[in-house]
Amino acid sequence: MMNAAKTAVLFTGGMKVLRMGMGGIPIQRLEAKEADRVLEKAVDSGINFFDTARGYTDSESKLGRVLPRYRDRVLIAGKSFSRGAAEILRDIESSLRDLRTDHVDVYQCHNVASEADLEKVLAPDGAVSGLLKAKEQGKIGHIGISGHKPRILIKTLAQFAFETIQVPCNFMETEAMQELIPMARRMHVGVIAMKPVGGGNIRETALNFRFIFHQGVDVAIPGMDSENQIAANVAALENLAPLNADETARLQAEKDRLGDRFCRRCEYCMPCPQGLPISFLHVLRNYYFLYDLKDWARERLAGLARTYKDCVACGECIKKCPYHLDMPTLFRETWEKMQADQNPGTRGG
Repeated sequence: MMNAAKTAVLFTGGMKVLRMGMGGIPIQRLEAKEADRVLEKAVDSGINFFDTARGYTDSESKLGRVLPRYRDRVLIAGKSFSRGAAEILRDIESSLRDLRTDHVDVYQCHNVASEADLEKVLAPDGAVSGLLKAKEQGKIGHIGISGHKPRILIKTLAQFAFETIQVPCNFMETEAMQELIPMARRMHVGVIAMKPVGGGNIRETALNFRFIFHQGVDVAIPGMDSENQIAANVAALENLAPLNADETARLQAEKDRLGDRFCRRCEYCMPCPQGLPISFLHVLRNYYFLYDLKDWARERLAGLARTYKDCVACGECIKKCPYHLDMPTLFRETWEKMQADQNPGTRGG
């Protein structure tokens, strides 16, 4: 039996989940047998909520090597960037194949980032229509949505009865706690915290987890790629007491350390006059340097029309950023480091 304080129920009638779930991004960089060991450790440690996505290269297939053996004990959450019904139905079939299962417990519209996105997924032939059909067929259990912009997700909950929301939530990113999460709680919508340690920026992880679990979060899904990470994150559930003043000050020191180098991905800086996808470039920067998913990040950079090197340092993004993040300098440094990394002994430019 799981300790009640360590578990949550994401949706009516759903099984209890350990409040520490597992995000499926870092597992991509592991060799198959190593990924097997990490996933086995996760299940043995009591983790029973696993989040992945069609866009995470071989993440689904790696989960599919292990999780089917424990299918009655785990919940699997998938995601798709597809905005149309036909497209998302095809993605669901691919997910079922790669995950080696006959159903996915939660399937989410992935990163709904604008009102235009929302309009597409809710259109008569949109992704939600496809998800409803898949649910009727028993191929998915529940319909969810993920996004980095709480103000957009607030609008989604007002227009469709999504059963879960997935949103960034940590001591650095607290916007969702102001209106979105209270709204979800009132509507009995499950709350999944993505980026619960700020994409790897936060060092005081145990304190950070204690903080977010007192903000209405049901389950946090840090990405993990080692048995040690799993053990440390699950151990954080042993103490879920509210933070005292000294502990809060320690987290504030973390926030101060990051200062103007930390991107909250609010996208107030958009649109960029030069056409750069600013927040996505920050995400790829983290995948490259923090997750060490270099090939994965390079593939996505190769598909972009404008990247770091195309920034002309006009300064418009700095003016619009609520935190005055010096994006031009950060992008120049990122490009130089990537060039130097690919060409040792040279300096990028």
